[in-house]
Amino acid sequence: MELGPYLVLATLEGAVTAAVLALTAVGLSLVFGVMRVVNIAHGEFFMLGAVLAWWIAQSVVGHPAIGFALALVAAPLIVGALAVAADMTILKRLEYDPERTIVATIGLLYIIQQVTLMGYGPDARPVEAPFNTRIALPWFEHGAEGWAMIWPWGLGTTTYKLAVIGAAVVLLCAVWALMTRTRIGLVMRATQSDRDMALAFGIPVERVYALVFGLGAALAALAGVLIVPIQQAHYLMGADPLLLSFIVVIIGGLGSLPGTVLAAVLIGLSDGIISVFFSPTLAKILATLLVGLVLVFRPQGLFGGRST
Repeated sequence: MELGPYLVLATLEGAVTAAVLALTAVGLSLVFGVMRVVNIAHGEFFMLGAVLAWWIAQSVVGHPAIGFALALVAAPLIVGALAVAADMTILKRLEYDPERTIVATIGLLYIIQQVTLMGYGPDARPVEAPFNTRIALPWFEHGAEGWAMIWPWGLGTTTYKLAVIGAAVVLLCAVWALMTRTRIGLVMRATQSDRDMALAFGIPVERVYALVFGLGAALAALAGVLIVPIQQAHYLMGADPLLLSFIVVIIGGLGSLPGTVLAAVLIGLSDGIISVFFSPTLAKILATLLVGLVLVFRPQGLFGGRST
């Protein structure tokens, strides 16, 4: 098989990575944009979504689609509720001070991780996809008789991976609509623009913060649920999503949701292509170097500092 089909295959894998990464990073960007809180525990919310998906899927008898559909709804709600509780009991008491909240979320990271280890165990466990039909993809090559369509061996994807990409697009559009077309989004943007002015106009800023922190965690958990049929649920799986989310948010611009999505597509596709042709480690190294270059030459990020 020539280079072209391999590139298509790598791009499809990268698109899945980009879709899940965009959901996770948008949650992180939303929390920072509105609350100015750097949530170090964000990757553990991703991990909790995957672990809860496994637990729910194992608890439901019947077709795998039933358990997965239930996990898709229940896991983000549970994780979001835990995040709201963490905000009200920890971050609120620290008055959302940037330095102290970083330390607090580091502590929250280890608490979630160790509690999961004690309850879930150290093993990586799979979740069966609700559907996973293999789809062969065609390729076009030029031969002695002109262009012809062929079906190279190994060039294909699955219906579930395509569904993950589609679900991420729908969810990201829903977040955009929430932020730009609803009263809740207007309140969030007002709080993001000027906290003191929002308070003066009677906006319950602390409730907005709790809602935003819960929404950010729910998006991360939803990404964890979507990826767990492709990867396996493990109590340490939050580290890579956290690192990549920070890379994406820094490149896209802190608090910029459109920038975050575009940066997630860039990093996700490059990660998939470089991982297929070279190694996943090289992909992470190059992404980290790109962050360094952005911080040196454009500290506000490639797409500005804020999003309306």
